Amino acid sequence: MINVTDYIEAAREKVDPKTWCYFEGGAGDEATLRANAAAWERWQLRPRMLVDVSELTTSTTLLGTEVSTPLGIAPFAMQRLLDPAGEVATARAAAAAGTLLCVSTLTTSTHAEIGAAGTGPRWFQLYVLTDRQRTLDHMHEAREAGYSALVLTVDVPYLGRRERDLRLGFENPPPDLDLPYANLFETTPALSWRDLEWIRSEMPLPLVVKGILTREDAELAVEHGVDAIWVSNHGGRQLDGVPAGLEALPEVAEAVAGRAEVYVDGGIRRGTDVLKALALGARAAFAGRAFACALAVDGENGVAHALSLLSEEIRLALGLLGCTSPEQVGRAHVQPTPS
Repeated sequence: MINVTDYIEAAREKVDPKTWCYFEGGAGDEATLRANAAAWERWQLRPRMLVDVSELTTSTTLLGTEVSTPLGIAPFAMQRLLDPAGEVATARAAAAAGTLLCVSTLTTSTHAEIGAAGTGPRWFQLYVLTDRQRTLDHMHEAREAGYSALVLTVDVPYLGRRERDLRLGFENPPPDLDLPYANLFETTPALSWRDLEWIRSEMPLPLVVKGILTREDAELAVEHGVDAIWVSNHGGRQLDGVPAGLEALPEVAEAVAGRAEVYVDGGIRRGTDVLKALALGARAAFAGRAFACALAVDGENGVAHALSLLSEEIRLALGLLGCTSPEQVGRAHVQPTPS
């Protein structure tokens, strides 16, 4: 395995199609799923020459927490379908690499188990459930387990229609799989901006809102005091036909205007993708499927190796771009690919 695409192809061959459809597929005609991957090719890097890059770093900070690279592991659900250790294996690899890990509400491991796997930087992703007390209990358990930020996902009032799952008969969730905190069918369609105020009153951790794609919602999020906005279309798994994360990023970053940190996900396969995200206004990027594939192929070692591959690609690309740190990457470092 010499790149993330190798892991993707190997995972497709290894995992039962009736399970892999859940991790690989998207909603509807999967137009947004394809757009996520294609968007990166629509931007070119603009390297600067004769810059001293003999000493460079890939480290940065996210909401005040130092991380080894501006690429984090996005939340992806039900990891024990891919490896017996599931989220624990992913957490060990992330902690060893100093990479930020965001853990899904749909985890198959408890927060205590994940916390015992390593002391690396961790955020927890939250779905607000129809049962508010269970939501509250989950928030407090995560905080007690050492998570340093809450990532509220706002793009699942209803579950997207994922036709690969329907064709192959994937049961969501599988009946024999333990989910300690919730499943997607327990989320509430009544979620509104007022709920951010409720979460703020109950949880003092920094608040990230994940699933924003428009300047209007970005401005509302800032007005409601969020600490960061995560540009995401849920990996193309919710509303098909929306923009790729990278396509929505410049609009959101312009609206935020430095008042909150901005992140993006969707289709990341290379370290150069991360630099394009930084140049278009993100402070960091996140990948999910890339690490799901690595976990499926070789468990903890696979995730660790994928992290190492992408980290080295980021380091090399920084140097060749003429930058010595992620903070130096700016809008002047990209241009649209000629049509």
